[in-house]
Amino acid sequence: MDGVFRPLNETKLPVSDLIIQRGVGVFESIPTVDGRPLCMTAHIERLLVSANASTIDLPVAPDEMKSIIREGLSRLARMEPGRETLIRPYITGGDDFDELKGFLHPRFFILFENANRPPKELYEKGVLLWPLDMARRSPETKSVDYMTSYSLEARENGAFEVLYCPGGEITEGAHSSFFLVRDGELVTAPLTRVLSGTTRRIVIELARRNGIRVCESVALLAGLSGYQEAFITGSLKGILPVVGVGGTVIGDGRPGAVTKRLREIYASGISEWLE
Repeated sequence: MDGVFRPLNETKLPVSDLIIQRGVGVFESIPTVDGRPLCMTAHIERLLVSANASTIDLPVAPDEMKSIIREGLSRLARMEPGRETLIRPYITGGDDFDELKGFLHPRFFILFENANRPPKELYEKGVLLWPLDMARRSPETKSVDYMTSYSLEARENGAFEVLYCPGGEITEGAHSSFFLVRDGELVTAPLTRVLSGTTRRIVIELARRNGIRVCESVALLAGLSGYQEAFITGSLKGILPVVGVGGTVIGDGRPGAVTKRLREIYASGISEWLE
């Protein structure tokens, strides 16, 4: 932060920053695999898209962001060899808002955290999602506003994550892209309705390369019984099987063959996207 690497507990934001006062800010989550950032360029490009859509000025050039990330990883590698890291760059709203020009004095900082991936047993058993009759606000941006993801109802029912289903149309998870499988074909909502997930993009490309059809359309919550499999994707979680949505069991309630195959393809091909 401010050009200085320091321990997290020594890093502060003023309460005047609009990320605190109004939840104005955008961010990314970039994991490492074998010590190398996954899709760093795509993540930073999406961060810039999110900032632009939120009328937040760019405080740091993209190439400088990459240099800071590489320097941070180099320092961590000397301190903790073999560590896998979650890199989270943030651009805040800053202290000022201009009605015509937007947020003119944002702050920029990067967190370097341990990459804590979901436990292995979740990939073996699958997870439950909880449907919410609402859409994520401004789906084209990765905003810091995640309040709806902390649904009490979802937690009480043991759900891994909420699933946005405005008007019964399934769009995306609170922290993930959502896929269904029917007759060997992947179905996922189009980018006009959801965030452009970096792992979503990889999965679609790998699926098509390997002869798996992909249909980008909105599925209906009422039609879930017509699908055999489901999974969510994300940079840290990769491909995580979904075996139920609310009270609806997906397929036979176990991770399916297409999901398993995609996980194998993803694991063997992910090095292509390391930087």
